[in-house]
Amino acid sequence: MNKHEIKLVQDSFAKAAPLGEKVAEIFYQELYAIDPALKSMFKNDMKDQGKKLLSALTMIVRNLENTDVIVPAAEKLAVKHLDYGVTARHYTFVGNALLRTLKKGLGNDFTPEVREAWIAAYQLLADVMRAAAYPQQRTVARG
Repeated sequence: MNKHEIKLVQDSFAKAAPLGEKVAEIFYQELYAIDPALKSMFKNDMKDQGKKLLSALTMIVRNLENTDVIVPAAEKLAVKHLDYGVTARHYTFVGNALLRTLKKGLGNDFTPEVREAWIAAYQLLADVMRAAAYPQQRTVARG
């Protein structure tokens, strides 16, 4: 990601963050709309789950220029998500739910340029997480 994309993500997140729990609520609604079966993966309090989501997003967005912070945290999270049954294809669902959430939360401020910046940020994160969780798939892809 370049500095301009990072700024677009950070500025747009700053606009969405005040929506607080509503962001998480929209995200999970969108995720379940994409794949209703995912609802069974979330057995805990959804308010608590939403807080975890917002906390993770905040850490990632704040540190987009500091991958030394993001990468180890993302790798650890990816491995932990294996225990919940997360598969590689779920990362696509999550990315789409995130984009839908931002579109709803930001309205006209979710311009094509902002969307592309978020795609770049999420792709970076998802690539790191998939590589940590499914290292065998990385080897196969190269072979």
